[in-house]
Amino acid sequence: MRTPPRTNAAASDPLPLASLLALAMAAFITILTEALPAGLLPQMAQGLGVTEAWVGQTVTIYAAGSLAAAIPLTAATQGVPRRPLLLAAIAGFVVANTVTTLSGSFALTMVARFLAGVSAGLMWALLAGYAARMVPDHQKGRAIAVAMVGAPLALSLGVPTGTFLGNLVDWRVCFGLMSALALALMLWVRVVVPDFAGQAAGSRLSPGRVFTLAGVRPVLFVVLAFVLAHNILYTYIAPFLAAAGMEGRTDLALLLFGAASLLGIWIVGALIDGHLRALTLASTVLFGLSALVLGVAGDAPAVILAAVAAWGLAFGGAGTLFQTALARTAGDAADVAQSMLVTAWNTAIAGGGLLGGVLLERLGVGAFAPAVLVLLAATLLAVWGARRHGFPAPADAAGA
Repeated sequence: MRTPPRTNAAASDPLPLASLLALAMAAFITILTEALPAGLLPQMAQGLGVTEAWVGQTVTIYAAGSLAAAIPLTAATQGVPRRPLLLAAIAGFVVANTVTTLSGSFALTMVARFLAGVSAGLMWALLAGYAARMVPDHQKGRAIAVAMVGAPLALSLGVPTGTFLGNLVDWRVCFGLMSALALALMLWVRVVVPDFAGQAAGSRLSPGRVFTLAGVRPVLFVVLAFVLAHNILYTYIAPFLAAAGMEGRTDLALLLFGAASLLGIWIVGALIDGHLRALTLASTVLFGLSALVLGVAGDAPAVILAAVAAWGLAFGGAGTLFQTALARTAGDAADVAQSMLVTAWNTAIAGGGLLGGVLLERLGVGAFAPAVLVLLAATLLAVWGARRHGFPAPADAAGA
């Protein structure tokens, strides 16, 4: 039976945690499947008979699958009931990770990774809108925050755990465990997650029409600029720290970043429903201050680590802020809008690696902070200007 969206509930109504945590587990599997090869490069290279650089391309082709599939696949499936579509996306991870587990061919592994990326593109487009449909308007932000908590957990806990296991047992065991986890999640979703009807044919909007909705473009620009700034620093954090005489502290810095990110998403989850605009502005300013400190800290390890923690705090809830803003802005077209967010986010990841690499080669790590600050200044201006649509002030949001 499909459950109709709830429209009225008391402010004290509890969140449907069992269902939202199932979505969080889906996010966990999506991120961990993407990032796991980064922690298993030597083992996978030996097992597949290629270099570590080639194994690194398994992450690249995953992102390519997400970029290629997110918008067209989400648009094509607008009329499909939501739970079967969610189950299909999870099944994609079961198949892809099982093939990766059993494959002795690098080419076949790359095909499986592309399939996993396609599933990820659909998954990210579904999760925020799915969480928002489960609750009344005044709880949508908190619901999305719970559903998204799996992403930082995967980065801060899942990847190190996978790397640890890969050093104890064969790397294929890690991907086999991912398949088993995804299979168990399919049962969890089937039992506890409500179904929602797809959109009626007459109410569906094309991606082009969704892109022109008031507020959608400012939110997408903010995603692109903010995540691009983040990935310039995050992708090249190791050489940045090495230049500050902290070659052996990359793991510590990333641990602090991950822990602070978890705190950030908790803070955002607690406050987002009444303070979306203020939190987005605060996160942007805090990230900017962190980048400024990183740019002038020199070789002061304590100051650098404190700035990295502040950066993690600012970044932790950013995905929830952007997804909530877009879900509110796009309304019934939220899934298509979220697919555009997936595309913008993955473009920013690729762009951060490219732009950061150019800056590193031509100007050195000292160019990172100025580039990040320029991007964050543009982000701040875009959020500030989207007062009526995108990131509305509370009074404007209430009157919308």
